[in-house]
Amino acid sequence: MFEIKSKSDYLRTPIEHFDITTVDTTPIINSYRKIRGSAGDIARAADIFDAMLQDEDCAIILAQAGSAHAQGCLKISADMVKYNMVDAVVSTGACIFDMDFFEAMGFRHYHGTDQVNDKELRRHYIDRIYDTLIDEEELQKCDAAMIAVAESLPPGAYSSRELIREAGRWLASGHAKKKESLVQLAYENGVPIFTPAMSDSSAGLGMLQYLWKRKDLEQRVSHDSHKDFLEATKIKIISPTTGILIIGGGVPKNFVQDTVIGAEVVSRKAPMHKYAVQITVADARDGALSGSTLKEASSWGKTDYYGGGTQMVFGEATALWPLLASYAYHGGGWKNRKRKRLNDWLDSLKSPSDMGE
Repeated sequence: MFEIKSKSDYLRTPIEHFDITTVDTTPIINSYRKIRGSAGDIARAADIFDAMLQDEDCAIILAQAGSAHAQGCLKISADMVKYNMVDAVVSTGACIFDMDFFEAMGFRHYHGTDQVNDKELRRHYIDRIYDTLIDEEELQKCDAAMIAVAESLPPGAYSSRELIREAGRWLASGHAKKKESLVQLAYENGVPIFTPAMSDSSAGLGMLQYLWKRKDLEQRVSHDSHKDFLEATKIKIISPTTGILIIGGGVPKNFVQDTVIGAEVVSRKAPMHKYAVQITVADARDGALSGSTLKEASSWGKTDYYGGGTQMVFGEATALWPLLASYAYHGGGWKNRKRKRLNDWLDSLKSPSDMGE
C-alpha cells in the first residue's frame, strides 16, 4: 500500500448523496415485485409505504439509526421532509448532528475504507464511520454551534424536538452553508425531530461544554428526554392512523413503537401502528431490539401485524432505502398530502396534559 502523509490525502473524495428526484427506481421495484427474497421484500415495503402516502388520515413517522446518512443517504431523509413524505422524525443524535447538521455547516463526509490504519487517522484527527471519514476539527465546530444554540435560549428543560427546532432556526437565520438540510427543512415545514438519546452525539458534546462553563446549573438549558416521550405520545394520540418507516433500529425504533403503549398508560385510546416497514441488517435470533420483527411487536400491542401492512426487509440501508424512497417520490403519492405541521401544533400546547382540544 502507498504511504499517505497528509490529512488532505485521506479527505480527498467527498460523498455525493443519492438524489431520489433524479434516479427513478420504479422499473426496478416493478421487476422485483415478480420475484422473491429480499427483492420481493423491498417491493412489498415500497407498496406499503405508498399506501401510507395515499392514506389521508395517516401520520408517517421516519425512525432512523445507523451510518447510511454519512455513507450517501443524507439527502433522502431531507427530501422526504421536503416532499411531504414524513410528518415526524425520530433519530439517533449522530444522524441529526454529526451527519446532517454537520454538513449544513458546510462540512463533508469522505470516502474511506475499513482497512485504513486507524492509528494514522487518529494522528491526523480524522474520525472513521466504517468506510466513511470526517474531520474531527470540523466536528468540534459543530459542537460549538450547539453551544451557541443553547446560549440563545432562556434557561429551562427542553425536549430534543424544541432544541432541534432552534438548531433549524439558527441555520435558517443565515448560518447554513449548505441549503436544504434535514434540520432546516424540518424547521421550515413544521416537522418535529426527536432524538431521545441526544447526549450520544456531537450535540451532547456541545452541551457538555455548555454545562461545564455554567456557574449555576439551576440556570441552564437542558434536554428532557421524558418530555420527548410526552410530545411523541401526543402525536400518536391525535393521529387517527400512523405508519412508521424504520431505517436501522436502536432507540428510534423502540421509541416510536412505544408511543402506542404511552397512550395506553395515560388512559388515551390510540390504535397500533397500522403500517410499518423496517430495513435492517440486525438478526432477530439474539432477541435484541434492532432485529426484533414487526410481528413480535404486535405481541406488545405496538404494530398491527395481523390487520395492517407490515414488512421486514433484512438488508443494508444504503442499497435498499434509495430504491423505496425513489419509488415513492416518482409514484407521486405525496403530491396530494396536506402538511400536518405537527411542530406548530406541539408549540401551541399550554401544559403537559393539554391536547389542544
